[in-house]
Amino acid sequence: MMMLTINQVHRKSSKTTCPFYINQRENMRLKSSIIGFQALSKSSDHEVRKTLKLVLLPTMKQEKYTIGVDYGTDSVRALVVDTGTGESVGTAVHYYPRWKKGLYCDAATSQFRQHPLDYLEGLEKAITGALQNCADTVRRQVVGISVDTTGSTPVAVNREGTPLALIPEFAENPNGMFILWKDHTANAEAEEINELAHRGDTDFTKYVGGIYSSEWFWAKILHTLRVDESIREHAFSWVEHCDWISAVLTGHTDPLTMKRSRCAAGHKAMWHQEFGGLPSDDFLTQLDPLLAGLRDRLYTDTCTSDEAQGTLSAEWAQKLGLSTEVVVGVGAFDAHMGAVGAEIEPYTFVRVMGTSTCDMLIAPNEEIGHLLIRGICGQVDGSIIPGMLGTEAGQSAYGDYYAWFQRLITEPVRALLGDEAADTLGQKLIPYLSEQAALLPITESDPVATDWINGRRTPDANHTLKAAITGLNLSSDAVILFKSLVEATAFGSRAIVDRFISEGVPIRQVIAIGGVAKKSPFVMQTLADVLDMPIKVASSDQACALGAAMNAAVAAGVHPNLLAAQRAMGSGFDAQYTPRPKQVETYKLLYAQYQSLGKFIEYGH
Repeated sequence: MMMLTINQVHRKSSKTTCPFYINQRENMRLKSSIIGFQALSKSSDHEVRKTLKLVLLPTMKQEKYTIGVDYGTDSVRALVVDTGTGESVGTAVHYYPRWKKGLYCDAATSQFRQHPLDYLEGLEKAITGALQNCADTVRRQVVGISVDTTGSTPVAVNREGTPLALIPEFAENPNGMFILWKDHTANAEAEEINELAHRGDTDFTKYVGGIYSSEWFWAKILHTLRVDESIREHAFSWVEHCDWISAVLTGHTDPLTMKRSRCAAGHKAMWHQEFGGLPSDDFLTQLDPLLAGLRDRLYTDTCTSDEAQGTLSAEWAQKLGLSTEVVVGVGAFDAHMGAVGAEIEPYTFVRVMGTSTCDMLIAPNEEIGHLLIRGICGQVDGSIIPGMLGTEAGQSAYGDYYAWFQRLITEPVRALLGDEAADTLGQKLIPYLSEQAALLPITESDPVATDWINGRRTPDANHTLKAAITGLNLSSDAVILFKSLVEATAFGSRAIVDRFISEGVPIRQVIAIGGVAKKSPFVMQTLADVLDMPIKVASSDQACALGAAMNAAVAAGVHPNLLAAQRAMGSGFDAQYTPRPKQVETYKLLYAQYQSLGKFIEYGH
């Protein structure tokens, strides 16, 4: 037995020493069982956490690695992580070439599709790229891979589980491709689902906030079956992106036997134990006879993401240069695994801030399980942390709103002055606008906008809504407009927070992850002022991939549960934004104007 004191390590702590009792014979396989790691997991000081891990590493190093694969809207990235310390030892990103060209998409009709080849090519290139500069010992010690993706992003598959777009006759048919989360072509079908669910004996929307969205599984399936006879004839089943990629890695893509994600099923497909799984065949047939019998070709049971999907197939082991003994975890959505990577705790509000936002919150089932939280994107047992009720909300556009404004300015420059001038301007524009907007005073007469440039996800999904701005005059310039858009996204966030609180769910802290959180102090300070809450930013710039790596570590048996994985592999936090009292008071007035403007747009009064 030996004792380490960290008086010199944790100088900022009010406690002068913290003993760690380390049994060298057992080599401390599970760090989470050591009392000292309670201090490690709770410390908010990133450098302290990092130093603690380094102090303990020589005795406790497990020398096992997992790979987290994070599929975003524009790209896929892979992260190779030391399961003992959370250290990233390799990373790579691959941008989808077909998506980058805008193929198979039509923004005017809200059609957004992605070809499965973009995903398959990206999977191989991202993982091999992440491993490229790793030592051979690291490659040999990779024990698990887990995948997160956007969602709901389903695809029609044949009996073998092959997406139809991978069959020659459907190779260029957008309806045989993955229907991306932000595709809103199924607005009418979503309304039909809501109408039928609300007048039936069983409201299958009760655990998804009471409103079914066009961004989700059933609406997209029904729309596709209605508009494309060839898909109707050849689609045996439908699979979410996170389920399909995980199954592909194992080589077992049979849609009847592959393990399905609890996260995807519960939040987007109205799966719940109370219903015996998915909505009844009677309900689906009444919705449209085209759906008759499909339930039997989908699934009944679901799995949490700490479970194993299987092991790496020989084909993919060869492609990636890994062992066939590598465990592949059950997949989930990016935001949910991102919350794990951000070290979510009960009643922590984790904002995953990128092109859109997803907001995650967990709580003990026995404390809020009796609630039916209105207008959110679902409440699902185990969707984030097994044993906890996972809840989801979010906004359909966040970074996308700023990107739209950037294009509004740069595209005329592209047309008049060429690509080089437009690209140069595009690289500098948002940082410049942010710097200048931060200097502006905040007054109750400022312009006010809504954040519904791509509809409203929550509270109360309505993807037919449009954005608007009011209060402009001849002095309104690009900086003022940009400031109003940033404030609009913050006001939309405030509406979500208010809904949770009004429904009886307290929020004890706010954590932010994602590109916007890491890159834009102006956006984050505005959000803190509008929410009137401090916001911590996770140190990891790849929290979703890190969360996937944590899930892989549990699925592979390295850690006994996700709490232990978070303690060992968490990155901590490297920034905090604190509300400014004066701005908080002014934003209360502007938020009231935002609410009035939104009510007028939606209801006409």
